[in-house]
Amino acid sequence: MTGPSMSADRYDCIVIGGGHNGLTCANYLARARRAVLVLEASAQLGGMSVTREFAPGFRASVGAHLLHQMPERLIADLALERHGLRWAAQGLPTVALGGASPLRILGPGIEGLGADGEAHAYREFVQQMRRFAAVLAPVLAQTPPRLGTDRWADRLSLLKTGWRIRRLGRRDMRELLRVGGMNVYDLLCEHFQSPWLQGAIALDSILGTNLGPRSPGTVMTLLYRLAAQSSAGARGLALPAGGLGAVSDALAAAARHAGAEIRTGSSVAQVLVKGDRACGVRLASGQEIAAATVISSADPKTSFIGLVGAEHLDAGFVRQVSHLRTQGAAAKLHLALSGLPAFTNLPTAAHGSRLLIAPSLDYLEHAYNHSKYGEYSRAPALEITLPSVHDASLAPAGQHVLSAIVQYAPYRIAGGWAQQRERFVALLVDTLSQYAPGLRGMVLASELLTPEDLEREFRVVGGHWHHADLALDHFFMVRPVPGAAQYGTPLAGFYLCGAGCHPGGGVMGLAGRNAARQVLSQVA
Repeated sequence: MTGPSMSADRYDCIVIGGGHNGLTCANYLARARRAVLVLEASAQLGGMSVTREFAPGFRASVGAHLLHQMPERLIADLALERHGLRWAAQGLPTVALGGASPLRILGPGIEGLGADGEAHAYREFVQQMRRFAAVLAPVLAQTPPRLGTDRWADRLSLLKTGWRIRRLGRRDMRELLRVGGMNVYDLLCEHFQSPWLQGAIALDSILGTNLGPRSPGTVMTLLYRLAAQSSAGARGLALPAGGLGAVSDALAAAARHAGAEIRTGSSVAQVLVKGDRACGVRLASGQEIAAATVISSADPKTSFIGLVGAEHLDAGFVRQVSHLRTQGAAAKLHLALSGLPAFTNLPTAAHGSRLLIAPSLDYLEHAYNHSKYGEYSRAPALEITLPSVHDASLAPAGQHVLSAIVQYAPYRIAGGWAQQRERFVALLVDTLSQYAPGLRGMVLASELLTPEDLEREFRVVGGHWHHADLALDHFFMVRPVPGAAQYGTPLAGFYLCGAGCHPGGGVMGLAGRNAARQVLSQVA
Protein backbone atom coordinates (compact mmCIF):
# COMPACT_ATOMS: atom_id res chain seq x y z
CA MET A 1 0.00 0.00 0.00
CA THR A 2 1.29 3.44 -0.88
CA GLY A 3 0.61 6.22 1.59
CA PRO A 4 -0.86 9.64 0.78
CA SER A 5 1.35 12.43 -0.32
CA MET A 6 2.75 14.64 2.44
CA SER A 7 4.82 17.77 2.62
CA ALA A 8 8.21 17.84 4.29
CA ASP A 9 6.94 19.84 7.27
CA ARG A 10 3.26 19.02 7.76
CA TYR A 11 1.38 15.80 8.43
CA ASP A 12 -2.17 14.82 9.29
CA CYS A 13 -1.01 13.02 12.43
CA ILE A 14 2.17 12.92 14.48
CA VAL A 15 2.55 10.00 16.88
CA ILE A 16 4.98 10.65 19.72
CA GLY A 17 6.76 7.44 20.72
CA GLY A 18 7.49 4.29 18.76
CA GLY A 19 6.45 1.77 21.40
CA HIS A 20 3.99 -0.97 20.49
CA ASN A 21 0.94 1.23 21.18
CA GLY A 22 2.32 4.16 19.19
CA LEU A 23 3.14 1.86 16.28
CA THR A 24 -0.30 0.23 16.45
CA CYS A 25 -1.96 3.64 16.42
CA ALA A 26 0.16 4.69 13.44
CA ASN A 27 -0.82 1.53 11.59
CA TYR A 28 -4.54 2.17 11.86
CA LEU A 29 -4.21 5.85 11.02
CA ALA A 30 -2.05 5.15 7.97
CA ARG A 31 -4.43 2.43 6.80
CA ALA A 32 -7.16 5.08 6.90
CA ARG A 33 -5.10 7.15 4.45
CA ARG A 34 -3.83 9.67 6.96
CA ALA A 35 -0.34 11.14 6.50
CA VAL A 36 1.39 9.84 9.64
CA LEU A 37 4.78 10.55 11.18
CA VAL A 38 6.06 8.50 14.14
CA LEU A 39 8.81 10.13 16.22
CA GLU A 40 10.87 7.89 18.50
CA ALA A 41 13.54 9.37 20.75
CA SER A 42 15.79 6.32 20.96
CA ALA A 43 17.64 4.54 18.18
CA GLN A 44 15.49 1.40 18.50
CA LEU A 45 11.73 1.16 18.08
CA GLY A 46 9.54 -0.64 20.58
CA GLY A 47 9.83 1.25 23.86
CA MET A 48 10.01 -1.38 26.59
CA SER A 49 8.94 -4.03 24.05
CA VAL A 50 12.42 -4.47 22.62
CA THR A 51 14.96 -7.27 22.47
CA ARG A 52 18.54 -6.31 23.13
CA GLU A 53 21.92 -7.79 24.00
CA PHE A 54 22.67 -7.57 27.73
CA ALA A 55 25.90 -9.62 27.62
CA PRO A 56 28.03 -10.68 24.63
CA GLY A 57 25.95 -13.20 22.66
CA PHE A 58 22.97 -13.09 25.06
CA ARG A 59 19.74 -11.26 24.20
CA ALA A 60 16.52 -10.81 26.16
CA SER A 61 13.20 -8.97 26.02
CA VAL A 62 13.66 -5.85 28.14
CA GLY A 63 10.14 -5.62 29.57
CA ALA A 64 7.46 -8.23 29.15
CA HIS A 65 8.88 -11.53 27.94
CA LEU A 66 5.65 -13.30 26.96
CA LEU A 67 2.99 -12.26 24.48
CA HIS A 68 -0.43 -13.29 25.74
CA GLN A 69 -2.70 -10.25 25.56
CA MET A 70 -2.47 -9.02 21.97
CA PRO A 71 -5.75 -9.95 20.23
CA GLU A 72 -5.67 -12.41 17.38
CA ARG A 73 -7.83 -9.96 15.46
CA LEU A 74 -5.24 -7.17 15.75
CA ILE A 75 -2.42 -9.46 14.60
CA ALA A 76 -4.53 -10.50 11.62
CA ASP A 77 -5.71 -6.93 10.86
CA LEU A 78 -2.15 -5.68 10.58
CA ALA A 79 -0.84 -8.86 8.94
CA LEU A 80 2.01 -8.99 11.45
CA GLU A 81 3.00 -12.52 10.49
CA ARG A 82 3.36 -11.39 6.89
CA HIS A 83 5.60 -8.60 8.19
CA GLY A 84 8.00 -10.93 9.95
CA LEU A 85 6.35 -12.04 13.20
CA ARG A 86 7.18 -15.68 13.95
CA TRP A 87 6.57 -17.87 16.98
CA ALA A 88 9.21 -19.75 18.93
CA ALA A 89 6.56 -21.32 21.17
CA GLN A 90 2.82 -21.02 21.84
CA GLY A 91 0.48 -22.31 24.52
CA LEU A 92 3.15 -22.44 27.21
CA PRO A 93 2.10 -24.08 30.49
CA THR A 94 2.60 -22.43 33.85
CA VAL A 95 4.50 -24.23 36.60
CA ALA A 96 4.45 -23.15 40.24
CA LEU A 97 7.86 -24.14 41.61
CA GLY A 98 8.25 -25.71 45.02
CA GLY A 99 6.99 -28.64 47.00
CA ALA A 100 7.50 -32.34 46.40
CA SER A 101 6.29 -31.94 42.83
CA PRO A 102 5.64 -28.78 40.81
CA LEU A 103 2.06 -27.69 40.28
CA ARG A 104 1.43 -27.63 36.54
CA ILE A 105 -1.27 -25.35 35.23
CA LEU A 106 -1.85 -25.89 31.55
CA GLY A 107 -2.76 -23.24 29.03
CA PRO A 108 -3.04 -19.45 29.21
CA GLY A 109 -2.95 -17.89 32.64
CA ILE A 110 -4.85 -20.01 35.16
CA GLU A 111 -6.43 -22.56 32.85
CA GLY A 112 -6.13 -26.31 33.27
CA LEU A 113 -5.69 -28.88 36.02
CA GLY A 114 -6.08 -28.42 39.75
CA ALA A 115 -3.92 -29.93 42.49
CA ASP A 116 -4.11 -32.13 45.57
CA GLY A 117 -7.78 -33.06 45.43
CA GLU A 118 -8.93 -29.55 44.46
CA ALA A 119 -9.40 -30.28 40.78
CA HIS A 120 -13.19 -29.93 40.88
CA ALA A 121 -13.10 -26.61 42.77
CA TYR A 122 -10.39 -25.38 40.47
CA ARG A 123 -12.33 -26.21 37.31
CA GLU A 124 -15.42 -24.46 38.64
CA PHE A 125 -13.39 -21.41 39.63
CA VAL A 126 -11.74 -21.14 36.21
CA GLN A 127 -15.06 -21.52 34.41
CA GLN A 128 -16.63 -18.78 36.50
CA MET A 129 -13.67 -16.45 36.04
CA ARG A 130 -13.85 -17.04 32.29
CA ARG A 131 -17.50 -16.06 32.26
CA PHE A 132 -16.70 -12.86 34.13
CA ALA A 133 -13.73 -12.14 31.87
CA ALA A 134 -15.95 -12.59 28.80
CA VAL A 135 -18.10 -9.72 30.07
CA LEU A 136 -15.05 -7.46 30.45
CA ALA A 137 -13.23 -8.42 27.24
CA PRO A 138 -15.38 -6.25 24.91
CA VAL A 139 -14.85 -3.30 27.28
CA LEU A 140 -11.08 -3.41 26.68
CA ALA A 141 -11.55 -3.04 22.94
CA GLN A 142 -13.78 0.04 23.02
CA THR A 143 -13.55 3.70 23.89
CA PRO A 144 -14.93 4.14 27.42
CA PRO A 145 -18.24 6.01 27.56
CA ARG A 146 -18.50 9.40 29.17
CA LEU A 147 -20.63 9.70 32.28
CA GLY A 148 -23.36 12.29 32.64
CA THR A 149 -23.77 13.07 28.95
CA ASP A 150 -26.83 12.98 26.70
CA ARG A 151 -24.92 11.34 23.85
CA TRP A 152 -26.70 8.23 22.65
CA ALA A 153 -23.38 6.50 21.92
CA ASP A 154 -22.32 6.83 25.57
CA ARG A 155 -25.66 5.59 26.83
CA LEU A 156 -25.61 2.67 24.40
CA SER A 157 -22.14 1.65 25.52
CA LEU A 158 -23.23 1.59 29.16
CA LEU A 159 -26.39 -0.31 28.27
CA LYS A 160 -24.40 -2.94 26.37
CA THR A 161 -22.06 -3.45 29.33
CA GLY A 162 -25.01 -3.71 31.70
CA TRP A 163 -26.74 -6.17 29.38
CA ARG A 164 -23.65 -8.40 29.22
CA ILE A 165 -23.56 -8.47 33.02
CA ARG A 166 -27.30 -9.20 33.16
CA ARG A 167 -26.89 -12.09 30.73
CA LEU A 168 -24.61 -13.83 33.21
CA GLY A 169 -27.74 -14.82 35.07
CA ARG A 170 -28.81 -13.90 38.57
CA ARG A 171 -26.31 -16.10 40.40
CA ASP A 172 -23.21 -15.09 38.43
CA MET A 173 -24.28 -11.44 38.29
CA ARG A 174 -24.54 -11.28 42.06
CA GLU A 175 -21.20 -13.02 42.44
CA LEU A 176 -19.46 -10.63 40.04
CA LEU A 177 -20.85 -7.64 41.91
CA ARG A 178 -19.71 -9.22 45.20
CA VAL A 179 -16.15 -10.02 44.19
CA GLY A 180 -15.43 -7.19 41.72
CA GLY A 181 -13.92 -4.87 44.32
CA MET A 182 -12.67 -7.66 46.56
CA ASN A 183 -9.10 -8.63 47.37
CA VAL A 184 -7.80 -11.80 45.77
CA TYR A 185 -6.47 -13.15 49.09
CA ASP A 186 -9.96 -13.58 50.54
CA LEU A 187 -11.40 -14.91 47.29
CA LEU A 188 -8.78 -17.62 46.90
CA CYS A 189 -9.06 -18.64 50.55
CA GLU A 190 -12.77 -19.20 49.92
CA HIS A 191 -12.04 -21.61 47.07
CA PHE A 192 -8.77 -23.43 47.75
CA GLN A 193 -6.61 -24.96 50.47
CA SER A 194 -3.40 -25.52 48.49
CA PRO A 195 -0.94 -22.65 49.12
CA TRP A 196 0.84 -23.34 45.80
CA LEU A 197 -2.38 -23.01 43.84
CA GLN A 198 -3.39 -19.86 45.72
CA GLY A 199 0.01 -18.26 45.18
CA ALA A 200 0.13 -19.10 41.47
CA ILE A 201 -3.28 -17.54 40.81
CA ALA A 202 -2.64 -14.53 43.04
CA LEU A 203 0.59 -13.63 41.25
CA ASP A 204 -1.41 -12.95 38.10
CA SER A 205 -3.46 -10.39 40.01
CA ILE A 206 -0.53 -8.34 41.31
CA LEU A 207 2.23 -8.70 38.69
CA GLY A 208 3.45 -5.27 37.61
CA THR A 209 1.26 -3.44 40.13
CA ASN A 210 1.71 -1.64 43.45
CA LEU A 211 -0.78 -3.99 45.07
CA GLY A 212 -0.56 -6.99 47.39
CA PRO A 213 -2.96 -9.96 47.56
CA ARG A 214 -4.89 -8.27 50.40
CA SER A 215 -5.27 -5.00 48.47
CA PRO A 216 -8.87 -4.16 47.50
CA GLY A 217 -9.51 -4.48 43.78
CA THR A 218 -7.02 -7.28 43.07
CA VAL A 219 -9.84 -9.54 41.88
CA MET A 220 -10.53 -6.90 39.23
CA THR A 221 -6.88 -6.85 38.12
CA LEU A 222 -7.03 -10.64 37.81
CA LEU A 223 -10.18 -10.38 35.69
CA TYR A 224 -8.52 -7.65 33.62
CA ARG A 225 -5.63 -9.99 32.84
CA LEU A 226 -7.98 -12.87 31.98
CA ALA A 227 -10.14 -10.62 29.80
CA ALA A 228 -7.10 -9.50 27.83
CA GLN A 229 -5.84 -13.07 27.51
CA SER A 230 -9.17 -14.30 26.21
CA SER A 231 -8.69 -12.35 22.98
CA ALA A 232 -5.36 -14.11 22.35
CA GLY A 233 -7.27 -17.30 21.56
CA ALA A 234 -5.50 -20.61 21.21
CA ARG A 235 -2.08 -18.92 21.05
CA GLY A 236 -2.11 -18.53 24.85
CA LEU A 237 1.22 -17.72 26.45
CA ALA A 238 3.54 -17.27 23.49
CA LEU A 239 7.19 -16.52 22.81
CA PRO A 240 7.81 -14.56 19.60
CA ALA A 241 10.93 -15.73 17.78
CA GLY A 242 13.57 -13.11 18.54
CA GLY A 243 11.80 -11.91 21.70
CA LEU A 244 9.18 -9.20 22.18
CA GLY A 245 11.24 -6.88 20.01
CA ALA A 246 10.09 -8.95 17.05
CA VAL A 247 6.52 -7.78 17.70
CA SER A 248 7.62 -4.14 17.58
CA ASP A 249 9.65 -4.82 14.42
CA ALA A 250 6.61 -6.35 12.73
CA LEU A 251 4.40 -3.43 13.80
CA ALA A 252 6.95 -0.98 12.38
CA ALA A 253 7.17 -2.90 9.10
CA ALA A 254 3.39 -2.96 8.80
CA ALA A 255 3.15 0.77 9.54
CA ARG A 256 5.73 1.61 6.88
CA HIS A 257 3.92 -0.65 4.42
CA ALA A 258 0.71 1.26 5.13
CA GLY A 259 2.49 4.54 4.35
CA ALA A 260 3.56 5.84 7.75
CA GLU A 261 6.91 7.56 8.09
CA ILE A 262 8.99 6.55 11.12
CA ARG A 263 11.97 8.44 12.48
CA THR A 264 14.20 7.19 15.28
CA GLY A 265 16.60 9.40 17.22
CA SER A 266 13.97 12.13 17.12
CA SER A 267 13.18 13.30 20.65
CA VAL A 268 10.11 15.52 21.00
CA ALA A 269 10.75 18.44 23.34
CA GLN A 270 7.40 20.19 23.14
CA VAL A 271 3.90 19.95 21.69
CA LEU A 272 3.19 23.16 19.82
CA VAL A 273 -0.04 24.95 20.70
CA LYS A 274 -1.73 27.69 18.69
CA GLY A 275 -5.19 29.07 19.36
CA ASP A 276 -5.79 26.54 22.17
CA ARG A 277 -5.11 23.65 19.82
CA ALA A 278 -2.18 21.29 19.28
CA CYS A 279 -0.64 22.08 15.92
CA GLY A 280 2.60 20.11 15.81
CA VAL A 281 5.79 19.42 17.74
CA ARG A 282 9.21 20.86 18.34
CA LEU A 283 12.08 18.36 18.43
CA ALA A 284 15.01 18.56 20.81
CA SER A 285 17.05 19.60 17.78
CA GLY A 286 14.86 22.69 17.43
CA GLN A 287 13.07 21.51 14.28
CA GLU A 288 9.34 22.22 14.22
CA ILE A 289 6.94 19.87 12.44
CA ALA A 290 3.31 20.81 11.85
CA ALA A 291 0.37 18.42 12.13
CA ALA A 292 -3.38 18.67 12.42
CA THR A 293 -3.39 16.07 15.22
CA VAL A 294 -0.77 14.98 17.75
CA ILE A 295 -1.07 11.63 19.54
CA SER A 296 1.24 10.76 22.44
CA SER A 297 2.09 7.23 23.52
CA ALA A 298 4.21 8.62 26.37
CA ASP A 299 2.96 8.32 29.95
CA PRO A 300 0.34 10.90 31.06
CA LYS A 301 2.71 12.99 33.20
CA THR A 302 5.25 13.27 30.39
CA SER A 303 2.50 13.95 27.85
CA PHE A 304 0.65 16.68 29.71
CA ILE A 305 3.21 18.29 32.02
CA GLY A 306 6.42 17.62 30.11
CA LEU A 307 5.30 18.06 26.49
CA VAL A 308 2.13 20.18 26.47
CA GLY A 309 2.94 22.25 29.55
CA ALA A 310 0.76 23.14 32.51
CA GLU A 311 0.19 26.65 31.13
CA HIS A 312 -2.07 25.21 28.41
CA LEU A 313 -4.22 23.15 30.79
CA ASP A 314 -6.72 23.79 33.57
CA ALA A 315 -5.11 23.88 37.02
CA GLY A 316 -7.48 21.24 38.38
CA PHE A 317 -6.67 18.89 35.53
CA VAL A 318 -2.93 19.39 36.04
CA ARG A 319 -3.37 18.61 39.73
CA GLN A 320 -5.11 15.32 38.90
CA VAL A 321 -2.36 14.31 36.49
CA SER A 322 0.36 15.32 38.96
CA HIS A 323 -1.13 13.01 41.58
CA LEU A 324 -1.34 9.93 39.39
CA ARG A 325 0.38 6.98 41.08
CA THR A 326 3.18 6.27 38.64
CA GLN A 327 5.95 4.72 40.72
CA GLY A 328 6.73 1.22 39.51
CA ALA A 329 7.28 -1.77 41.78
CA ALA A 330 8.50 -4.40 39.30
CA ALA A 331 12.05 -5.01 38.11
CA LYS A 332 13.46 -7.18 35.34
CA LEU A 333 16.34 -9.62 35.83
CA HIS A 334 18.36 -11.17 33.00
CA LEU A 335 20.95 -13.89 33.58
CA ALA A 336 23.41 -15.28 31.06
CA LEU A 337 23.87 -18.94 31.98
CA SER A 338 26.56 -21.40 30.94
CA GLY A 339 23.97 -24.17 30.63
CA LEU A 340 20.40 -25.18 31.38
CA PRO A 341 19.66 -24.96 35.12
CA ALA A 342 18.08 -27.97 36.80
CA PHE A 343 14.99 -26.96 38.77
CA THR A 344 14.09 -29.39 41.53
CA ASN A 345 11.41 -31.91 40.54
CA LEU A 346 10.93 -30.20 37.19
CA PRO A 347 11.31 -32.44 34.12
CA THR A 348 13.79 -31.11 31.57
CA ALA A 349 11.00 -30.95 28.98
CA ALA A 350 9.13 -28.46 31.21
CA HIS A 351 11.99 -25.96 31.55
CA GLY A 352 10.55 -23.97 28.68
CA SER A 353 7.37 -23.26 30.68
CA ARG A 354 6.39 -20.12 32.50
CA LEU A 355 7.84 -20.72 35.96
CA LEU A 356 6.56 -19.02 39.10
CA ILE A 357 8.06 -18.48 42.53
CA ALA A 358 4.96 -17.55 44.49
CA PRO A 359 4.57 -20.39 47.01
CA SER A 360 1.68 -18.92 49.00
CA LEU A 361 -0.56 -15.93 49.53
CA ASP A 362 1.32 -14.98 52.69
CA TYR A 363 4.63 -15.17 50.82
CA LEU A 364 3.31 -12.60 48.33
CA GLU A 365 1.83 -10.38 51.02
CA HIS A 366 5.08 -10.37 53.00
CA ALA A 367 7.00 -9.53 49.83
CA TYR A 368 4.63 -6.61 49.26
CA ASN A 369 5.06 -5.31 52.81
CA HIS A 370 8.72 -4.48 52.21
CA SER A 371 7.97 -2.37 49.14
CA LYS A 372 5.52 -0.18 51.04
CA TYR A 373 8.41 1.08 53.16
CA GLY A 374 10.98 1.65 50.44
CA GLU A 375 12.67 -1.73 50.72
CA TYR A 376 13.17 -4.49 48.20
CA SER A 377 11.52 -7.77 49.11
CA ARG A 378 13.75 -10.15 51.06
CA ALA A 379 11.83 -13.07 49.55
CA PRO A 380 10.63 -11.73 46.17
CA ALA A 381 8.06 -13.26 43.85
CA LEU A 382 9.24 -14.05 40.32
CA GLU A 383 7.79 -14.89 36.93
CA ILE A 384 10.57 -16.74 35.10
CA THR A 385 11.15 -17.84 31.53
CA LEU A 386 14.08 -19.53 29.82
CA PRO A 387 13.34 -18.24 26.31
CA SER A 388 16.49 -19.77 24.82
CA VAL A 389 14.97 -23.23 25.39
CA HIS A 390 12.63 -22.44 22.49
CA ASP A 391 14.69 -19.82 20.64
CA ALA A 392 18.37 -20.69 20.20
CA SER A 393 19.08 -17.29 18.61
CA LEU A 394 19.00 -15.65 22.05
CA ALA A 395 22.13 -17.32 23.46
CA PRO A 396 25.35 -19.00 22.26
CA ALA A 397 25.13 -22.73 21.55
CA GLY A 398 24.67 -24.77 24.70
CA GLN A 399 24.09 -21.69 26.86
CA HIS A 400 20.88 -20.05 28.03
CA VAL A 401 19.09 -16.85 29.00
CA LEU A 402 16.99 -16.61 32.14
CA SER A 403 14.49 -13.74 32.14
CA ALA A 404 12.48 -12.90 35.26
CA ILE A 405 9.97 -10.25 36.29
CA VAL A 406 10.65 -9.45 39.93
CA GLN A 407 7.86 -8.36 42.24
CA TYR A 408 8.48 -6.19 44.36
CA ALA A 409 11.28 -3.71 43.67
CA PRO A 410 10.09 -0.17 44.45
CA TYR A 411 11.05 2.89 42.46
CA ARG A 412 12.48 4.65 45.52
CA ILE A 413 14.52 2.53 47.87
CA ALA A 414 16.29 3.28 51.13
CA GLY A 415 19.95 3.93 50.36
CA GLY A 416 19.30 4.23 46.61
CA TRP A 417 19.60 1.59 43.90
CA ALA A 418 23.23 2.48 43.22
CA GLN A 419 24.05 1.16 46.69
CA GLN A 420 21.56 -1.72 46.78
CA ARG A 421 21.73 -3.13 43.24
CA GLU A 422 24.47 -5.74 43.78
CA ARG A 423 22.90 -6.95 47.01
CA PHE A 424 19.52 -7.35 45.36
CA VAL A 425 20.96 -9.25 42.40
CA ALA A 426 22.75 -11.58 44.83
CA LEU A 427 19.48 -12.09 46.71
CA LEU A 428 17.65 -12.91 43.48
CA VAL A 429 20.29 -15.45 42.43
CA ASP A 430 20.11 -16.99 45.92
CA THR A 431 16.30 -17.17 45.64
CA LEU A 432 16.52 -18.88 42.28
CA SER A 433 19.17 -21.26 43.58
CA GLN A 434 16.76 -22.50 46.23
CA TYR A 435 14.67 -23.92 43.39
CA ALA A 436 17.54 -24.67 40.97
CA PRO A 437 20.57 -25.81 43.00
CA GLY A 438 23.79 -25.05 41.18
CA LEU A 439 22.40 -22.08 39.29
CA ARG A 440 24.75 -19.60 40.97
CA GLY A 441 27.79 -21.37 39.49
CA MET A 442 26.27 -21.08 36.01
CA VAL A 443 25.84 -17.29 35.99
CA LEU A 444 28.14 -15.65 33.44
CA ALA A 445 26.60 -12.18 33.52
CA SER A 446 23.54 -10.41 34.88
CA GLU A 447 21.42 -7.33 34.24
CA LEU A 448 18.90 -5.81 36.63
CA LEU A 449 16.49 -3.17 35.37
CA THR A 450 14.82 -1.40 38.28
CA PRO A 451 11.94 1.07 37.89
CA GLU A 452 14.57 3.81 38.17
CA ASP A 453 16.45 2.29 35.20
CA LEU A 454 13.23 1.97 33.19
CA GLU A 455 12.45 5.64 33.84
CA ARG A 456 15.90 6.73 32.69
CA GLU A 457 16.19 4.48 29.64
CA PHE A 458 12.60 4.60 28.36
CA ARG A 459 11.45 8.02 29.60
CA VAL A 460 8.56 6.57 31.62
CA VAL A 461 7.94 8.65 34.75
CA GLY A 462 8.35 6.37 37.77
CA GLY A 463 9.34 3.39 35.64
CA HIS A 464 5.82 1.96 35.88
CA TRP A 465 5.11 -0.82 33.38
CA HIS A 466 1.51 0.38 33.06
CA HIS A 467 2.41 4.13 33.14
CA ALA A 468 -0.02 4.44 36.09
CA ASP A 469 -1.42 2.03 38.64
CA LEU A 470 -3.98 -0.50 37.49
CA ALA A 471 -6.57 0.11 40.17
CA LEU A 472 -10.28 0.79 40.46
CA ASP A 473 -9.70 4.56 40.58
CA HIS A 474 -7.58 4.40 37.40
CA PHE A 475 -9.72 2.02 35.38
CA PHE A 476 -12.02 2.19 32.34
CA MET A 477 -13.85 5.53 32.19
CA VAL A 478 -11.54 7.25 34.71
CA ARG A 479 -8.20 6.16 33.19
CA PRO A 480 -5.89 8.00 33.43
CA VAL A 481 -8.03 10.83 34.86
CA PRO A 482 -11.48 12.25 34.15
CA GLY A 483 -11.25 14.57 31.19
CA ALA A 484 -8.75 12.38 29.35
CA ALA A 485 -10.39 8.97 29.60
CA GLN A 486 -11.56 8.66 26.00
CA TYR A 487 -8.12 9.21 24.41
CA GLY A 488 -9.03 12.84 23.68
CA THR A 489 -7.76 15.50 26.08
CA PRO A 490 -8.71 19.00 27.22
CA LEU A 491 -6.36 20.33 24.53
CA ALA A 492 -8.03 20.13 21.13
CA GLY A 493 -6.08 18.11 18.60
CA PHE A 494 -4.06 16.28 21.28
CA TYR A 495 -4.70 12.62 22.09
CA LEU A 496 -3.20 9.82 24.19
CA CYS A 497 -2.56 6.28 22.96
CA GLY A 498 -0.19 4.77 25.56
CA ALA A 499 -0.48 2.36 28.47
CA GLY A 500 -1.59 5.19 30.74
CA CYS A 501 -4.98 5.29 29.05
CA HIS A 502 -7.65 2.60 28.72
CA PRO A 503 -7.26 -0.38 28.83
CA GLY A 504 -3.79 -0.02 30.42
CA GLY A 505 -0.49 -1.81 30.19
CA GLY A 506 0.45 -5.17 28.79
CA VAL A 507 1.60 -5.79 25.22
CA MET A 508 -1.85 -5.83 23.64
CA GLY A 509 -1.95 -2.80 21.33
CA LEU A 510 -5.57 -2.00 22.19
CA ALA A 511 -4.82 1.46 23.56
CA GLY A 512 -3.17 2.32 20.25
CA ARG A 513 -5.96 0.86 18.15
CA ASN A 514 -8.74 2.44 20.25
CA ALA A 515 -7.04 5.83 20.15
CA ALA A 516 -6.67 5.68 16.35
CA ARG A 517 -10.37 4.92 16.00
CA GLN A 518 -11.22 7.83 18.27
CA VAL A 519 -9.02 10.19 16.25
CA LEU A 520 -10.60 9.01 13.01
CA SER A 521 -14.11 9.45 14.43
CA GLN A 522 -13.35 13.02 15.52
CA VAL A 523 -11.19 14.25 12.65
CA ALA A 524 -12.64 14.22 9.16
